Amino acid sequence: MKEFFIADSARFENQSITGFFLVTAISARDRKGGGQYLALTLADKSGLLEARMWDDFAEALQACSVGSYVKAQGQISKYQGKHQITISKLRLANPTEVDPGDFVPTTRYEIPAMAAELRGYVDAFGNTHLRRLVLAFLDDPQIGPAFREAPAAKRLHHAWIGGLLEHVLLLVRLCRATVPFYPEVDPDLLVAGAILHDMGKIRELSWASAFGYTLEGQLLGHISIAQRMLEQKIAALNAEAALDPKAEEFPPQLRILLEHMILSHHGKLEFGSPKLPMTPEAMLLSALDDLEAKFQALRNEFADAQAAGRGPDELTEWVRSMDRPLFNSRAWLAAMQSREERSGEAKNRD
Repeated sequence: MKEFFIADSARFENQSITGFFLVTAISARDRKGGGQYLALTLADKSGLLEARMWDDFAEALQACSVGSYVKAQGQISKYQGKHQITISKLRLANPTEVDPGDFVPTTRYEIPAMAAELRGYVDAFGNTHLRRLVLAFLDDPQIGPAFREAPAAKRLHHAWIGGLLEHVLLLVRLCRATVPFYPEVDPDLLVAGAILHDMGKIRELSWASAFGYTLEGQLLGHISIAQRMLEQKIAALNAEAALDPKAEEFPPQLRILLEHMILSHHGKLEFGSPKLPMTPEAMLLSALDDLEAKFQALRNEFADAQAAGRGPDELTEWVRSMDRPLFNSRAWLAAMQSREERSGEAKNRD
């Protein structure tokens, strides 16, 4: 049974621990003074931990690889503001020693409840073409289960099982709450784009044990994959419509608008979007998608800062994805209020 979790590192600073971990990166690196050392990134469902093994690591390097479960003994310390472990002993874990559920982070929300809520929004579409298309994705025997299980990213935001569904649902809620202020936007088209914009991540990412990228994901990326998935799904719907005299083909205008939302949702060319948002729906989707992702990354950074023992008056580490550190204003104000209340209580006692 796993007793030490990476999120507990601050409590064990400068202490020796023994625990089980998942290897997400491992390599031998050159030392400045000659020789080599073993560099690893270890993971469990609570986070990531950098690790170093300075001596006698040849056997461990040969036996362990990315995706391996290992048992490690070492000392927790802090280096450049982050906790790491200096390993003295390392071996492969026996299958009976680990529970995979301890190593893969999972959404804190109920996946069936999130899926049901999202489906309810689609069922309420007034546009029958968009309703039929989105439900064709959600009800697909391969796409549907993968969409409900996939993470939204390898590391930056919603990087956990069910993360993609969670991100999309939160984004759809934002869209529905915001769209009344923008009469230029078609509500059904906006929500359909929000549901489909990241659908390519189910083929871009892998998540069996550790989160990573598939070969298709590395070569094409989720934007290109999602565009192709949309094209294939519409072609299948049109093929079905051709067999039913009462059915209509999917409108090409809607296809173009949805494709544009997928292709432009990263907002900028340098962020990987081949097109800039040019329609009201694409502009609003891109802005809200960026906001929702940034706030989840912000929550992650605040949690990491707290776990590292930083005070409410301290900034987080430098956040590379945002090119800045962050500051938890709410925690700072709460700490100030708590101090004022304690001071007031002390005066009353006097």
